Amino acid sequence: MNEVGLHATMSESDELAAVRQVLLQRAEEPGALLPILHDVQDALGYIPPHTVTTIAEGVNLSRAEVHGVITYYHHFRSAPAARHVIQICRAEACQAMGADALLAHAELRLGCSAHGHSKDGNFTLEPAFCLGLCASSPAMTINEEPHARMTPRSFDALVAHYGDCA
Repeated sequence: MNEVGLHATMSESDELAAVRQVLLQRAEEPGALLPILHDVQDALGYIPPHTVTTIAEGVNLSRAEVHGVITYYHHFRSAPAARHVIQICRAEACQAMGADALLAHAELRLGCSAHGHSKDGNFTLEPAFCLGLCASSPAMTINEEPHARMTPRSFDALVAHYGDCA
């Protein structure tokens, strides 16, 4: 089971305790919001909406400001991810080499749009804006493991492999 799955059963009070711990470590740092959000997501697998008020109070910002940062950056999620997270690069080099077609294929294959979950609940599909594999595009990751020169066929093979591992 991935780290996200391990944290999916935490209570709201446990999640708030984890957020408070992160705030204790980071709140006084200049520009602390992004590191705090990263730490919360690393600890919980996502940033639960009920923790936004606590985070906002901890860094002396409004809830709207914190929510705006969470929703602006594609990396942060407000709901738990599925067991396997697929990110397809949306940067220019990958687009030039067929990432749009790969994403369209992934959406059809998984039965969801970007930021969604597959019909079987095993996969979360997310856009990424540069995975650093520009010379080997189009690129994607599955559970943070990079895959380059992706095609619909290689995508299907990976999904079948990880689906069998479920």
